Amino acid sequence: MTGPAARRIAIAAEGVDGVDGVELAAYQWGASTAPPVVLVHGYPDTSAVWRPVAERLADRFHVTAFDVRGAGASHRPRGLRAYRMSRLEADLEAVLDAVSPDRPVHLVGHDWGSIHSWESVTGTRLAGRIASFTSISGPCLDHVGHLIRARLRPRHPDLPKMLRQAARSWYIAYFHLPLLPALTWRALGHRWRAFLTGSQGVPGHTPYPAPTLARDAVSGTALYRANMLPRLLRPRDRPTTVPIQLIIPTRDFCVTPVLSYGVEHWTDQIQRRPIDAGHWVQLSHPEEIASRIAEFAHRIEDGSRRAPDRTPHPI
Repeated sequence: MTGPAARRIAIAAEGVDGVDGVELAAYQWGASTAPPVVLVHGYPDTSAVWRPVAERLADRFHVTAFDVRGAGASHRPRGLRAYRMSRLEADLEAVLDAVSPDRPVHLVGHDWGSIHSWESVTGTRLAGRIASFTSISGPCLDHVGHLIRARLRPRHPDLPKMLRQAARSWYIAYFHLPLLPALTWRALGHRWRAFLTGSQGVPGHTPYPAPTLARDAVSGTALYRANMLPRLLRPRDRPTTVPIQLIIPTRDFCVTPVLSYGVEHWTDQIQRRPIDAGHWVQLSHPEEIASRIAEFAHRIEDGSRRAPDRTPHPI
């Protein structure tokens, strides 16, 4: 599908916690008067990963996708402090101020874009600025920290699922090693497209990966090193009143469904939507993902929030 051309804008994010601000590259589709949707990409992606979905939403929504710090055409700051959750949240705030200062947005995150969006969805800094949140393959790290404490113990019925997830998360430990992740990406990054088309159901003609893939992947390892262990080892209580839609790819090799267990403990406005797909579902199934985002956003716009999902996965 070839949809409407994106409009590129630059967004300046202010410094916080002693770290200088950055300039973010953002891309927009649709009329500015339509309900706003903001799409946040994951690792090792850029905003290009959202283009097939954005083009399908453009006739109904004002869509913005941006390159997160360290990726694509956005600034690449140095040092782990520059990639902490507080900085990512400040960046998201700058995006909302630029594209929808007076109207709450329908936020959509995938992978790390979802992980760091949870920080705002469950926090107070952007209270009232987020109308709904669609999370794809990216749990709240605090929720996962509580989940590990509750389920990663002998004789718990979910222990086998938790162990399988731990095995699939091997790359997180690898990203904490010095030098090796950078060497690996620089040596093998050219094979990433073949991997996605061969094993993830991603069409070969999609606008992904970006030419900056190797640099994006190396910079993005800082997200893991700056945030993973502090959140998992010292999880906070993170409830939310924002309506949540969880899109759960059942063939995701990175994030298995067990990481969504227990979310009902933190919100009573949640809708689970499994889909038979792999991790990069927005590329392999863009029509269906756009449809689910639109349906959920319109439901919130109409004021008819779905009744709580009572799937029995309490903490």
